[in-house]
Amino acid sequence: MLDKSTLKSVTKSNTEAVGSDNFSPVEIAKFDQLAESWWDPDGQYKTALEFNRARVEYFIAQICTFYGRVPNDNFPLQGLNILDVGCGGGLVCEPLARAGANVVGIDVSEVSIEVAKRHALQSGLHIEYRHEHALHTSQVDLRRYDVVINAEVIEHVADQQALVAQCSQLCKVGGCVIMATLNRTIKSYLFGILGAEYIMRYLPIGTHNWRAFVKPAELQAMASTMQLKLVAEMGMAYNPYTQTWRTTTNLGVNYMQVYKC
Repeated sequence: MLDKSTLKSVTKSNTEAVGSDNFSPVEIAKFDQLAESWWDPDGQYKTALEFNRARVEYFIAQICTFYGRVPNDNFPLQGLNILDVGCGGGLVCEPLARAGANVVGIDVSEVSIEVAKRHALQSGLHIEYRHEHALHTSQVDLRRYDVVINAEVIEHVADQQALVAQCSQLCKVGGCVIMATLNRTIKSYLFGILGAEYIMRYLPIGTHNWRAFVKPAELQAMASTMQLKLVAEMGMAYNPYTQTWRTTTNLGVNYMQVYKC
């Protein structure tokens, strides 16, 4: 277990939060520029779309396991209320809605929310998108959701512990919290920044700050302060020959953790 001083050190990024809202205008601007490009299957970020496909498959499988559902059913998440914190353009929200869930997506990027709304309309999906911060959501939707997802968001906020706390407070007691981020390792620097941003260019240069990456033990320590219990974790690996992503037990770069609230 990490002590409070260590947690404070590892969760501080080089972005500056605005007041108590825990977001950086610089980080928001990055995703404003990306929002319109996320959904293009033949565009510059098609590898990110493939990453999202593999990631969401794991999310749905874990939610089904957690709630005793059958993943191969037509609508395995029917009736579940799911919140995606930092939903961006809706890449996670839409597959969950297709699986039958009642989905709410929130993001501090107004551009991303507008992109997500337009794409959901084009896809014929009913998803509630809100331009707001999790701090506000946690005040109005306390303990509302069966599942709260926080995917590739925590490495972009100044107060990581606060974000974990907000996600926990939004989840029903006995519900499921899923968090996904990047490990702070040499391997993640080589693959997640040098490879992804500078060599392969499937993410824009400057998307990530390696110092803000979170080790699995650090994330688990933050979660434990909110009485979240780890029930599953899995890594992600990319095959450059097939240009596909898959899950792996190696947590050295991207990884996902599932918690019981």
